[in-house]
Amino acid sequence: MTLLFWLAAATLFLTILAALDLFTGNRSIRALREVSPDPPPDPRRVSIIVAARNEQRNIREALRSLLALAYPDYELIVINDRSEDATGLILEDLANTHARLRVIHIDSLPAGWLGKNHALWVGSQRATGELLLFTDADIVMEPTVVTRAVACMEQNRLDHLAATPSMRMPTTLLGMFGAAFIIFFSLFTRPWKARDPKSRCHIGIGAFNLLRRTVYRQVGGHETIRLRPDDDVKLGKIIKQAGFRQDVAYAPDFLAVEWYASLGEVIRGLEKNAFSGADYNIPLVLMGVLVHSLCSIWPFAALFVTGGTVRGIYLAVVILILLVVADSARFHGSRPWYAVGYPLMSILFIYILLRTMLLNLVQGGIRWRGTFYSLKELKGNRI
Repeated sequence: MTLLFWLAAATLFLTILAALDLFTGNRSIRALREVSPDPPPDPRRVSIIVAARNEQRNIREALRSLLALAYPDYELIVINDRSEDATGLILEDLANTHARLRVIHIDSLPAGWLGKNHALWVGSQRATGELLLFTDADIVMEPTVVTRAVACMEQNRLDHLAATPSMRMPTTLLGMFGAAFIIFFSLFTRPWKARDPKSRCHIGIGAFNLLRRTVYRQVGGHETIRLRPDDDVKLGKIIKQAGFRQDVAYAPDFLAVEWYASLGEVIRGLEKNAFSGADYNIPLVLMGVLVHSLCSIWPFAALFVTGGTVRGIYLAVVILILLVVADSARFHGSRPWYAVGYPLMSILFIYILLRTMLLNLVQGGIRWRGTFYSLKELKGNRI
């Protein structure tokens, strides 16, 4: 047997393992559409906290959806984090006509904080709810989503519930990247294992992180992750490490976000957290790139440069990959046929990882929301 044969056989074996994990894992996750939309007789107060910086494009639509929620007892706290566009004016205009909306303006950023993390921390200090819901400034919510999420938490005795949104993609290429990114994220985090107290897997999603205020205080909240660009995932991590119960639910029917408007925005947007997701570990990034190349890109190329049994094995790998990507897309409100773009999007993802790592190393840090943060201080907040 040749080296190419054994490489193909190993790739098929790994692909089968990953496919089984994704196939069974996706089907074990709860869906909010299966939870009753009827308000509880004695609802817990929810504080919805939003950090906004230069969000004039989407914030009016997003906040109007939050102000139209059917949940009977909630407050909406929006922190204008040093915006340089019309965000502040839009917020004040909405606040003048909606008593439920409280706006906090931040003019300066304390040392040792990322802007968004600081804004969410400030908002949490003003919150009066028993439950805290952290969400982004561009998330559009269906009226019953909070009612369903709170019921899901109570029924399953959870301390933290994350929910997945659907991603509005204005172009086909962006839609393909979104479908592929779901696979990358799922294999990296294995969110279906977050509920398992014996597993180290954890979950956090910026679009919808709902948790008990007592738990947030006990883990130190955003102050504990004050310099983490991947704050949503790391919030889930410190909750899980503290021994609290967490889970994730599908909610593409109830949450929507225009993730990015172009591939250029994708590349620039992931500059802030692609390297931090690997804890700024260069060998880990390079190993991830190698494995991803061998398992997600090379099988497609191998169809054109190999023959015989080896080609047959890689054909099986390619078919399995496309089926898994298409199957996973259905759970997230994406189009299954976007799977055909998976190899191209895998190349783009590797480019983003390597570009981000090199930029962070060359620049000595990241620039995010108008502020530069050195790698030294970022690495100091290791979680």
